[in-house]
This record gives sequence, structure tokens and C-alpha cells, in this order.
Amino acid sequence: MDLNKKTIWITGASSGIGEALALQYAKLGHNLILSARRQTELNKVADVCNSLGATSFVLPIDLSQLDNPERIVKDALAITGKIDILVNNGGISQRGLAVETNMDVVKRIMEINFFGHVALSNALLPHFIKAGGGQFAVLSSLTGKFGYGLRSTYAASKHALHGYFESLAIENFKNNIHVTMICPGRILTNISINAINGDGSNYGQMDDGQKNGIAADMCANIIIKAIDQKKREILIGKKDKLMVYVKRFCPAMFFKIAIRLDPRK
Repeated sequence: MDLNKKTIWITGASSGIGEALALQYAKLGHNLILSARRQTELNKVADVCNSLGATSFVLPIDLSQLDNPERIVKDALAITGKIDILVNNGGISQRGLAVETNMDVVKRIMEINFFGHVALSNALLPHFIKAGGGQFAVLSSLTGKFGYGLRSTYAASKHALHGYFESLAIENFKNNIHVTMICPGRILTNISINAINGDGSNYGQMDDGQKNGIAADMCANIIIKAIDQKKREILIGKKDKLMVYVKRFCPAMFFKIAIRLDPRK
């Protein structure tokens, strides 16, 4: 048995950072469980992963409708027998003023970005405890560290992940369970194209920030190193990640900068 080979479960694996992570982990020879809503796209990613030498399995899930997460975890364990790392990556972004965002949209974003990950992680936690350890990698955002225009609920969902999973890590340190919070800034993916407006309609545009962002495969490499080193938190970005430090050390300056920035750029 190759003791270095792990079983890694990735949500949101059909595109973007999730797909990039799957491909990079496949090159390293790990076993993969790939989850997202779109089974056809997942099958394509799985085929590529298998061609790279990985053993990958497709397990479609919808984070907004996890009525029975325990069954989903049972299905995942039935496929591979064990899970070493759960990468909570699936999510949806927002482009809308708070005053224009209806509550159905607020609830949808929170269901996908927060409640879905919490439900899946809590259902998997007993397996980690019984196995003597495990790791959660949680895709937050730089916006999980500060508020930003047109992102009120998105920022709230990411802030909530930090509070929840930091608490989980403290509670389960004795169980050899680790949490790595990952905070990407502008990454070249379709996150803005797939974002939703305040009325729930599709935003459908590539923001300049995404166009000029870090390549998804480069982002994936940084994430994998952070997970391997069991880092508690990592910031990924260019100049945008400096805003985290401005907010921390000069909050008044942060606010002045934030209100002047165009949140669509």
C-alpha cells in the first residue's frame, strides 16, 4: 500500500479552482471523489484525471439541497472505504447591492456557501474521529476577511465559514483533525460569470479582476502546498490580498479605499 496516496473529496470539482485542484491532485496520483451538480461536466473532469493516472469517482451533489448529508457521506465511503481530506470548494458569488438583494437570494447563497459545507463536514466528522484524523480544506475568500461592495451576502457566507471552522478546529485538535482556511482573491475562473444579481438572475459577465487574476492551476498549486503543510490559513492574490492587512492594521484607511473602488473591477 502506498501510504502517501490519499483519498481527497472535492466539491465544486466541475470547473474553476475545484477542477484545477482535481487535475493537480491527479498528477500526484491520489484517489479522488469529485462532486458538483453537473454530472456531465464531472465525468469530463474524471476522465482527464484518470488519464493522468489517478483513480477518480464521480458523486454528484447539490450543496443547496443537502437534505441527507449522512447518506451522501455513506455513499462516498462506500466508494473508497476512507476519506483523508474534504475540500469544501463549491460556491456561488454575488453582484448586487444589499438593498436590491431579495431574501430568497440571501438564503440561496448561504445554503450553498455555508450550510452545505457545514452539513457535509459535520456528517464526515465522525469518520475522521474514528479514523484517528483528517483534514478539512475550506475555500473562503479574501472577502471572508473584509466586506466589499456588491458582495454583502457573499462576504457574510465567507465570514461565517471562518467562525465555524476555526471553532471546529479548536474542538477537534485533540482528534488530530486539521482545518486549512483558503482565501483566494482574484483568480482567473468563471466565478463572476456565474454570480447572481440581487433578483437571482445571472450576472453573466467576466469582471476585469478575474480577467487579470492568478491562473487557476497556479492557485491550485498554492492550495495543495498549504493543505500538505496543514496551514491554518492562507491568502492567495496579487495586490488585492494587501487589503487584508490594511483592514487589520488601518481599518479607517481600509474603509476610505473600499468606498472608492469599483467593485466590478
